[in-house]
Amino acid sequence: MKVGGQAVIDGVLMMGKKVVVAVRKVDGSIDVKELGYPKTNSKWFKIPFVRGFISLFYSLYFGIKALNLSAEMSTGEEMKKGESFFSILTALALAVGLFIVLPAYLTKWLGFRDNEFMFSFVDGLIRLAFFLIYVYVISLFEDVKTVFRYHGAEHKAVHTFENNEELTIENARKHSTIHPRCGTNFVMIFLIIAILIHSLFGIFGPLNMISRIVLRILVLPIVAGVSYELLRIFDKYPKLRILALPGMVLQKLTTAEPNDSQLEVALVSLRHALNLVEVSELSDDFNLESENQNRYDNVKNQPEFLG
Repeated sequence: MKVGGQAVIDGVLMMGKKVVVAVRKVDGSIDVKELGYPKTNSKWFKIPFVRGFISLFYSLYFGIKALNLSAEMSTGEEMKKGESFFSILTALALAVGLFIVLPAYLTKWLGFRDNEFMFSFVDGLIRLAFFLIYVYVISLFEDVKTVFRYHGAEHKAVHTFENNEELTIENARKHSTIHPRCGTNFVMIFLIIAILIHSLFGIFGPLNMISRIVLRILVLPIVAGVSYELLRIFDKYPKLRILALPGMVLQKLTTAEPNDSQLEVALVSLRHALNLVEVSELSDDFNLESENQNRYDNVKNQPEFLG
């Protein structure tokens, strides 16, 4: 089985048999909420290249849901209606503008207009530079640094499970904050594959800027599908992971060494996602040192999600 997760505000989302988010509240306790079950019985999850976009969609869906919920759980304040929807629309608009529209017009301004391959290559390098600058800038904020520590805690918890060890803080401490299935790796692969696929637009002949931008948006599912399959290959064949080295290196920035409190949250989330404990069983004196390893047998052969 391959489990996956995401860091949220003061907590960790985990996907296993269930989708669960665990958050450290202001009073020091851990609150756990079930968000649902992975929609993985569909035939679409068995089709290569298609399953990548579907998995990405569900990861984003549960990730946004968990992010909003974690903000409420950590502060105890309920978000206003429509606030979340507006935030999502704003984020999408900024993403399209910053990583699709602006790089395309900068490339045109630099004089790369007629050769579609060179246009896509320069456009892709600008997009990659924007992404790296964006990650670096947000990493300077203290709130984001905390999220990155929970990101590291998530990876350590997943490593502990994948090494068939008891889900304890002591076991999790020794593992790396870097993981080959991390979403950071996916993004780096995505940005590189996008350059190659965009360069094929030249077969349509000379393109104007509107056509280039529209085509870049339309092929997002294709780029995501190819990137996801490569991510699976790099995870399955360790000798090929050198090809994913840029994303692995970038994780040095998007993850940080967590403290024991953050590790505890990640482990609690993972235990619940694996259905090893019921949400109602959680208490302030939750004991991470006890684990029934045999119960892992009940969660074998579950599908993979982006880490």
